[in-house]
Amino acid sequence: MTNQRVLVTGAASGLGAALVAAFESRGDLVMRTDRVPAGSATGIDLTLDVTSDEDWASALANVERAWGGLDVLVNNAGVAGGGRLDVATLDEWQWITEVNLFGMVRGIREFVPLFKRQRSGQIVNVASLAGLVHPAGMGSYNAVKAAVVALTETAGHELASYGVSAHVVCPSYFRTNLMASMRGSDEAVGAVVAQLVERSPLTADDIAAEVLAGLDRGEEVIVPDQPARDAWALKQADRPAYDAVMRAQAAKLEAMS
Repeated sequence: MTNQRVLVTGAASGLGAALVAAFESRGDLVMRTDRVPAGSATGIDLTLDVTSDEDWASALANVERAWGGLDVLVNNAGVAGGGRLDVATLDEWQWITEVNLFGMVRGIREFVPLFKRQRSGQIVNVASLAGLVHPAGMGSYNAVKAAVVALTETAGHELASYGVSAHVVCPSYFRTNLMASMRGSDEAVGAVVAQLVERSPLTADDIAAEVLAGLDRGEEVIVPDQPARDAWALKQADRPAYDAVMRAQAAKLEAMS
């Protein structure tokens, strides 16, 4: 029983809901937030659109009123997107950046003063294996997830003297409803990603359990599944082999068009 005070974004479904269940199973208090309306019908405690400064300010006020502080901020909310460089539109790039990167930036900016006053806290940012390895056809998604990895490392360095740690989660494909948010004009990429999600043997519960285990071990970069660990290890150990795999995948994608 850890009795931590935890806020999770994107908690209505998928990995967010699985993380809520995992934290609560060990006695933590969790504030479930999502874009959907709060209430018993949704299971959401507080409506939070991560692109809204006002919603983030409300989240901080609710946390301070309910608990007097926060131990763990889980920036999980995100959307799926992608597309080849000459197919994806600038509007698509701006949309995914606003949600997947600036949504986290807003949350961190809102809660860092509280963490500094407490001289304690954890920031947990859910990125993706795409933040570490970068397949063709996913330029915008790769870019924002890599930025989340960099943001998290920066936060960890900047806040260490205040007793605050930062952790980034980089899973590969797992079965979730994230594809419901997929947006993009590159239909070939969408089809490939959907197939990879459907074929994955991993569930959101599997990933959530590994995330909490990684946090308990103090890991700053949590790579929670074996396919992700294998891909990351290949890139680090044998860059030419990694490049060959990625370029072969790019060729297959072009052949689908």
